[in-house]
Amino acid sequence: MRIVVWDLPTRLFHWLLALGVAASLTTGLLGGNLMEWHGRIGLAIVGLLVFRIVWGIIGSTYARFAEFFPTPGSLSAYLGGRWTGFGHSPLGALSVFALLGLISWQVGSGLFSNDDIAFEGFLADLVSKDTSDRLTGLHRQGLWYIVALVSLHVAAVLYCLLFKRQNLIGPMFDGTKAGPPEAAARKGTLGAVVIALLLSGAATWAASGAWIPTPPPPSAVPAW
Repeated sequence: MRIVVWDLPTRLFHWLLALGVAASLTTGLLGGNLMEWHGRIGLAIVGLLVFRIVWGIIGSTYARFAEFFPTPGSLSAYLGGRWTGFGHSPLGALSVFALLGLISWQVGSGLFSNDDIAFEGFLADLVSKDTSDRLTGLHRQGLWYIVALVSLHVAAVLYCLLFKRQNLIGPMFDGTKAGPPEAAARKGTLGAVVIALLLSGAATWAASGAWIPTPPPPSAVPAW
């Protein structure tokens, strides 16, 4: 029978993050007037990441990090064909944590970056110009690590589909897999959703720099 493994919040996060990363890469590479949108998309990704981190602590069964954190024992069992769990496989879990970590670094560094023309990250005023420049360089390099990791992730999903006959794409749409009833995920509570959304919104607001005081205009100096 089909059992629920991925809840709606987890599935929405997955696809919204995929769209956000694709849009961020596109606008960042094209540059120009799209840099304003690049920054806005980065803020949206901040909110998504914070939501996922909170949901990974208080969400449904297979969304919780503690449920699928990869260990040497689970990796050994998976590689030896003895792993029988649901949710993320140990190798899939490594991909999840690597993507979350790298994307978090990317949006974090982007908040302090600049393009020396017309764009500055929302928090760039909090650091020196030299620090901002260094973070900008690392941010640009990080783009290609994300491209490589996302490509590897997609290739692994296609490999499982074509060679192992494991459809990992369908469950990310309908949330279900074949399994016994007792293995079905325990749903996250409405309270947990509200907490995750509130913290996500707070993090997005903080990353926007809206709390940073606007510097006063320079005093007018009379010409003599």
